[in-house]
Amino acid sequence: MVMAGAFVSYDLRTTDLDKAEAFYATVVGWQVRRSGDSRAFFAGEQRVGALVALPERARAQGAPAHWLGHIGVEDVEASARRVVALGGQQLSPVQPTAGGGRIATLKDPQGAVFAVSSGSQTQRPEAIVWHELYTTDRERAWSCYAELFGWKESKTLQLDPPIGPYQMFTWAGAAQDMGAMSNMARLPGVHTHWLFYLSVGDLEAALEKVRALGGVVLNGPMEVPGGGRVAQCEDPQGAAFALHHS
Repeated sequence: MVMAGAFVSYDLRTTDLDKAEAFYATVVGWQVRRSGDSRAFFAGEQRVGALVALPERARAQGAPAHWLGHIGVEDVEASARRVVALGGQQLSPVQPTAGGGRIATLKDPQGAVFAVSSGSQTQRPEAIVWHELYTTDRERAWSCYAELFGWKESKTLQLDPPIGPYQMFTWAGAAQDMGAMSNMARLPGVHTHWLFYLSVGDLEAALEKVRALGGVVLNGPMEVPGGGRVAQCEDPQGAAFALHHS
C-alpha cells in the first residue's frame, strides 16, 4: 500500500554514477545495491531511492545533477492532471516501475521538479529527515501542495525580506513537522527546487568528507530550532543536498 501524500523515495540523477556512489557512501554511510544495470541507495535495510544517470533530455535543457523526491499517490494519472491544472507541467509520460507501480515526473507552478508515484512504498526512509522547498511564491506553492497531498501547515518563522515566512508543514501519519517552504529562490543565484536533509551522526566529520571528496559546503553549519545542526552542500557533480545532525 502506498503512503499517500508523503515523500516515499529519493532518486539521485547524476552525471557520474560511480563517483556519486562513492561520495554518499563516504559522507553518509549509505550502501548501493545493484540489480542488473540498476542501482539503489540503502541506509541500513531501508531503501532510500535509485541512483540513475541524468537523462540526456534533461542535460540538453541545462538541468544540473539533482535529487528527485517521489510523493506517494493512489492515482498517478489523476495527480499529474491536477498539477497541470494548477499551473504546473508534466515532464514525462506516466511510466511503470519495477515494483509494479507507476510514476510521473512533474514541475510545480514555480518550477520545482518532483515526482508522484504509486506502488508498494510502505515505510518512508528515516535517512531523510527534512524537506525544504525553495520557491518564488510560497503562498501559491503551499496552496498547490496542500490541495494535491493534504499537507497541513504548522509553525511559521519570520525571516528577513525578501524571504519572509518560513512555513513548516506535516502530512498524514507523521508525528512531527516534515519540512518547510520559503521564498528562498528570490535570492540571487538560488533556483527553485526541493532540498532534502540527510541525517548524519557527526556533522563536522561529514562536512570534512564533503570537502575532501570535491563537494562544496554552501552554508553552515548552523543551529536550527529544536536543537539540531545543519549545513547545505553540493556534491561533486553539482547536486544540492543538506546534512542534519540532531
